[in-house]
Amino acid sequence: MRHIAIVGSGPAGYYTAEAAQKQFGDDVRIDIIDRLPVPFGLIRSGVAPDHQSIKGVSRRYEKVALTDNVRFVGNVTVGKDMAIAELLGLYDAVILATGAPADRALDIPGADLPGVVGSAAFVGWYNGHPDFEALDPPLHGPGAVVIGNGNVALDVARVLAKSQTEFAGSDIVNHALSTLQHARIDTITLLGRRGPHQIAMTPKELGELGDLSRAAPIVSPDDLPPEASDTALDPGQRKSVEHLRTFAATASDKPIRIVFDFFARPVAIEGGDRVERVIVERTELDGDARPRGTGDTYVVPAGLVVSCIGYRTPPIPGVPYDERRGRFANEDGRIAPGLYAVGWARRGPSGTIGTNRPDGYAVVEKLARDLAEDGGKRGRAGLDALLAERDVDVVTFRDWQRIDTAEIARARTGSPREKFTSIEALLEARSNR
Repeated sequence: MRHIAIVGSGPAGYYTAEAAQKQFGDDVRIDIIDRLPVPFGLIRSGVAPDHQSIKGVSRRYEKVALTDNVRFVGNVTVGKDMAIAELLGLYDAVILATGAPADRALDIPGADLPGVVGSAAFVGWYNGHPDFEALDPPLHGPGAVVIGNGNVALDVARVLAKSQTEFAGSDIVNHALSTLQHARIDTITLLGRRGPHQIAMTPKELGELGDLSRAAPIVSPDDLPPEASDTALDPGQRKSVEHLRTFAATASDKPIRIVFDFFARPVAIEGGDRVERVIVERTELDGDARPRGTGDTYVVPAGLVVSCIGYRTPPIPGVPYDERRGRFANEDGRIAPGLYAVGWARRGPSGTIGTNRPDGYAVVEKLARDLAEDGGKRGRAGLDALLAERDVDVVTFRDWQRIDTAEIARARTGSPREKFTSIEALLEARSNR
């Protein structure tokens, strides 16, 4: 019998468990360990609450979770409740699937002012992540600046701009919904260092901005390259640029403006006891489409700044780490004998949710070649003994099902659930049997 521990219960973790089941059949026991009492990672706390169709993939992970040789071990933190070396002593292989839930630092003066938040924190707040329950972002307006030109920046801008009616059917948590509906923001500025041809926004998500009831996307025609140059783009990018051209050609008197500010990079954030404005430098592209500053600066008023410039994998003591890339140091998924990384923890924050499936299968193939035979380790029996000795309150998948039932029962009308947003509340819901 082979014993595998997967650290992280998001898409990468469950796809990897699925791959291990197919690789080893009944000759494997898999424990999926997560520091939170709930599974599914960014499906629960990263995917936008108004994108429920994407969250449906969790049903596939649930099928894996309910099989006899896979177990969820929640409310357990590797690096705190046990060391990575202890896990390696208990399991034939340990696979790190912790994702990249930490924000990349915004390295400009004033980034530490109150009112400047990272996208992981802001998205976690409206998605009910326990780490960000008390965030309380300043939404007093009149302006908000969102730094970035990717889908996360789009999610943030869309959530800031939506009316309460437009959140029907979503699982945005009540405290965030209430705060957003009392916001006084009338201008949301999306800052991007490069131009329309370089955005990392997918067509579907970009197109949603054109359908908002009280907000309109604003694009300056002067920022758009000649239309004939769009033919050099791939089809998805070309469709995204078509949306931008439509926005530029459409007049609107809606009360909220979502302004695309291309060729613009923030160089400082200023204010007294909180953020009040962003100092922006105009950029231009060199021959390789890399942005460079022109020296021309201007001011964008803002009471809130959300930085959507990328994510990092939090280090774990005892695991080699690549500081420059913000992920675990590895070679095609191998970190050290018996220790592997998969998903964003392996490659950095890139690709879609589905990208994690082939990634997980590829790492399991390497693991299978490395594990020629049963290593004779104790696996879950050893983990259970260790956690019991340290009095760790473990949450099982059956416990999660009770939490799930309780969240569904307390949902507002039309919403799929109302999440518990603290560890204490989650554990209490688990205990109500």
